Amino acid sequence: MQTASTLPVQASALPVRLTFPNVQHIALPTVFALSGLLMGSWASRIPALRDGLQISHSMLSFVLLCGGLGAVISYPLASRLMANFGGRRTTLYAGLGLSAVLPAIGLAPSVPLLMLAVLMLGVSGGCFGVGLNAVAARFEKAAGMSKMSRLHALGCVGSLGGALLGSFVAGMGIKPSMHFIAVALPVALLMWLSCQMLEADEGGEVIEKKAFALPSGPLAVLGILGFCGAMSENSIADWSGVYLKDHFNVSAGVAPLALSAFTVMMLVSRLMGDRLKEKHGARRLVSSGAVIAASGLFLAVFAPSAPLALAGFAFAGMGLSLLFPFIYSAAGREGPMATASVATVCNIGGLMGPPVIGTMADHLGIQVAIGFIGLLSVAIAFVSARANMLK
Repeated sequence: MQTASTLPVQASALPVRLTFPNVQHIALPTVFALSGLLMGSWASRIPALRDGLQISHSMLSFVLLCGGLGAVISYPLASRLMANFGGRRTTLYAGLGLSAVLPAIGLAPSVPLLMLAVLMLGVSGGCFGVGLNAVAARFEKAAGMSKMSRLHALGCVGSLGGALLGSFVAGMGIKPSMHFIAVALPVALLMWLSCQMLEADEGGEVIEKKAFALPSGPLAVLGILGFCGAMSENSIADWSGVYLKDHFNVSAGVAPLALSAFTVMMLVSRLMGDRLKEKHGARRLVSSGAVIAASGLFLAVFAPSAPLALAGFAFAGMGLSLLFPFIYSAAGREGPMATASVATVCNIGGLMGPPVIGTMADHLGIQVAIGFIGLLSVAIAFVSARANMLK
C-alpha cells in the first residue's frame, strides 16, 4: 500500500489572469495584510461576542477551542488542495472561505452555532496558512534573500487595522454582525484580485497524503517553537482584551487596544527583521526576543494600571514577532511537506492555548493565566538557543 500519493498535479490557470511587471511584490503582501485584517477583526470583537451571548470564561475557552480544532483537522483538506491546485489557488479558496465564515460568526444566535462557525474559521485558516506560507517560501527562495519577516509584517498591518477598527466600532456600539459583514465583502473582492496577480503554480505541490504530518529530526525543534509560539500568540489575541476588561474594568472600546499594542510592536519588529537576521542571525533574534516577550507579559501581570499592562503586551509583541517568520522560512527551505508538518504542530499549539488559558482564568485567576503565557516565552528562549535550523 502506498504511504504517499501524488494527487492530480495539473493546476490550470484561474479564469481571469492579471499580469504586469513585479506584480508579485504587490499581490503577496496584500494577501498577508488581508488575512491579518480578517483575523484581527475577529479577535477584537471576542469580548463583545462573549457579552452578547453571556458566555463564561470556561465556555468561551471551548468556543475558542473550536477554532484551534478546526486548524488541526484542516491538514487533510489542505494537503488535497495543495496537491490538486498548488499554493496560489489553495490560498485563494481558503481566503474566500475565511471571508465567508467571519459574518457567520457575528450572526450566530447561540453558543453551539458560534462554535460551529469558529470551527470553520479554523479549518479555513489552517488551509490558508499552509498555502500562503508555501507561496511565500517559494517567493523568498526565488528572491535569494530573506523576505518572510517583512511579509509577515504586512499581516501585522492587517491585524492592527482589524484591531483598531474593532475598537472604534465597539466604542460606537456597532454589533459584531454588521462589523464583520462590512469587513468581509471588500476583503473577499481584494483577496480574489490579489490572488490573480500571484505567480501561477506550474503544478500541484507533492505532499504526503495522510491525516496529519508531524515534524521529525531537526524539524521537531521548529515544531516545538511553533507550538509554544502559537499557544502564546493565540492566547494573547483571544484573552488580552478580556484581561483588560475584567481585571481593570476598562470599556468595550478600550479592551481591544491590548491586541493593538501587541500588534503594533510586532509590526515594527518584523519590518526590521530581515535586515536584523542578516546581521545577527535568526537563532539569536528569536531567543533574545523570547526573553523580551516574557518580561512584557510579566509586566502585564503585575501592572497596577491598564496603560502599563498595554505596555507589557506591546513588549510581548516585539519579542514574539520574529518567531513565525523565521521558523516558516527555515521549514520552507525543506519543501512544502516540511512547511505543512510544522504548521500542523503550530495549529495544535493554537488549539490548546485558548482553552488552557480559559480554564486557568476560571480556577486560578486571569493574572495567573497571563503569567503562564510568560512562562511559555521562557521555554521558547531555551529551545530556540538550540535550534540549529534557525540561521
